[in-house]
Amino acid sequence: MLTGSIVALVTPMDKTGEVDFPALKELVEFHIKSGTSAIVAVGTTGESATLNVDTHAKVVMKTLEFAAGRIPIIAGNGANSTSEAILLSKLFANSGIVAGLNVTPYYNKPTQEGLFQHFKAIAESCDLPQILYNVPGRTAVDLLPETVARLSKIKNIIGIKEATGDLKRLAEIKALVDDDFVLYSGDDATGCDFMLQGGHGVISVTTNIAAAEMAKMCEYALVGNADMAKEIDNQLAPVHENLFIESNPIPVKWACAELGLIPTADCRLPLTILEEKHQPIVRDALIKAKLIL
Repeated sequence: MLTGSIVALVTPMDKTGEVDFPALKELVEFHIKSGTSAIVAVGTTGESATLNVDTHAKVVMKTLEFAAGRIPIIAGNGANSTSEAILLSKLFANSGIVAGLNVTPYYNKPTQEGLFQHFKAIAESCDLPQILYNVPGRTAVDLLPETVARLSKIKNIIGIKEATGDLKRLAEIKALVDDDFVLYSGDDATGCDFMLQGGHGVISVTTNIAAAEMAKMCEYALVGNADMAKEIDNQLAPVHENLFIESNPIPVKWACAELGLIPTADCRLPLTILEEKHQPIVRDALIKAKLIL
């Protein structure tokens, strides 16, 4: 069971939209040195929706190569097409990738039965362990606790990233699944409380820019040291909030560039660089969080 601070890693790009693999290698080294528990390659924050299958797979496998067994790699393998998600899962099976992070199908708004059949088909297509990913604010579909419970009975569906930000969901899901089903927060603003209330970790945007701080906060939260966990979490609260002033990953890529973690803040279209009017707000959040002077 992977626990603690798991980074939803940005995919560094140059000004033409091509992936900057030397910068990606440096990011992997940064997280290994900072104590991050695991890396999610090409999730939402990694711009999965803007990469074709070949580039998606290449970024995941280069991340695995750069990690060289020193940190677990989880692959974003979700899609709004079941067949594409199966293709990605099969590409990453038996490769050294420890699990797939499988987002609910976006845009086409399946029913709960459709969601069940979608994830079931993916899980049964290969042996890659699957982590469900519920983020209705991005996908326009909500994977309900009762459906999560049904899916948890499938052998290689091992957990969920729950990104509603609603802490009541944690208790609802915990009541319906076995103790070995892994529960991750996908919401930095409530991630500390999520772990203090029995969650196992957070798949985090903030960890991109505050890796050591998030690792320590999670360490405290997982052993129930609420005072120390809250002290760090309160320090990071400005970035938890303002990294979503525009659509993720626009602000966090700008913050990474501001901190010198990547050369440029460029994204692939239709995503663009953080608007000038928002840049002072994100910079002020970095200052308040003591990430820059």
